Amino acid sequence: METFIENGSITSPLGFEASGEKCGLKQGDVLDCALIYSARPMTVAAAFTANTFCAAPVVLGKRTIQNGKSVHAVFVNSGNANACTGEQGLSDATKTAGFTAQELGCDRSQVMVSSTGRIGVPLPMKKILDGIERCVKAKHADGGMAAAEAIMTTDTRPKSHAVRFTTVGGREIVVGGMAKGAGMIAPKLKPVVPHATMLAYVTTDAVVDKSYLQFCLNRALPESFNRITVDGDTSTNDTVLLLANGAAENEIIRADSPDAQAFANAVTSVMAMLARDIVLDAEGATKFVRVIVSGAKNEDEAHRCAISIAESPLCKTAWFGGDPNWGRVLAAAGYAEVEIATDQVALDYDDVPVVRNGMDAGVPEAEQEAVLKKDEFTVRLNLATGTAETEVWTCDMSYEYIKINADYHT
Repeated sequence: METFIENGSITSPLGFEASGEKCGLKQGDVLDCALIYSARPMTVAAAFTANTFCAAPVVLGKRTIQNGKSVHAVFVNSGNANACTGEQGLSDATKTAGFTAQELGCDRSQVMVSSTGRIGVPLPMKKILDGIERCVKAKHADGGMAAAEAIMTTDTRPKSHAVRFTTVGGREIVVGGMAKGAGMIAPKLKPVVPHATMLAYVTTDAVVDKSYLQFCLNRALPESFNRITVDGDTSTNDTVLLLANGAAENEIIRADSPDAQAFANAVTSVMAMLARDIVLDAEGATKFVRVIVSGAKNEDEAHRCAISIAESPLCKTAWFGGDPNWGRVLAAAGYAEVEIATDQVALDYDDVPVVRNGMDAGVPEAEQEAVLKKDEFTVRLNLATGTAETEVWTCDMSYEYIKINADYHT
């Protein structure tokens, strides 16, 4: 069983260094570039955005993963997405990786890059190269929190966690992670096998078989980042990297190892905590909402229905206002194009019955309102057509969300 590490970060595992520095990509005196580094080569598992207009760093990252090599570093800039920037964007991403490698003394293929920020603007390479120099000089075993701050865009706070567990052989394994994201959040991450954005980096000092490392990432995605939605917009830059440097020198963890389950659980735990943090820090959000759809024909239909409710502007604005307008929930389920026994449907807000057999359950609205005025609550819908169930995490939509996104470009 893993235990939570207070003030844990990506440098909580042995052998990791990180930094967060300023290079002038964002307005104001704020950190805007970060480095994750391990002198030991890192085995990598990855998942990237399903958006067709994937950014240059995503294109380059896929190539790096597919070549099967280990890596030593990840450089991340905020304030510019390097997306929809054509061949120049890919050249700039490659140059970023190459210069980082030069400064660290490794091969370009052993550096991955990520970007987040405004779409369609070329990278200001002079600033990027300056940021790389600063980050390399500043990298430190205590640099995890600075790195988490540097990758933020519209986030209001850094997102960082770590857990530890002990192997059967007595070795302590640590899994740490950081993420950013507050808007343009509806990740549809595709695992890779040999504006605002969601970026996440998970580190571990475990010795892990590469195929099992990817399995653990794939297993964790539905329980974490693919479970969340803020506004229904899938970014061009979404990236999740799971990096293992083997510094714990444990017996290698494979699918059939005695420590396999404990390691997988630790990865899922860190990713789930980071995903929850993203929703809690969503642009303009005032409420954390769990949407649970049960009684579905299959898992796919359960998920489609839950996402339909979670991304409905009418539902989200009603939640912001504490309005128990359950008709909006049923309407959103109804256009999800899934099988529903409409005369048997049940809906609850937390444990308060709202709909039974497709009609008002007769509970006074005041009881329903009391639930929706809380900071966190659950919307639970039973479709009465099967046994499949899923859970999606989302938030309300406030006036502040409109203001943030109306002003983002300018």
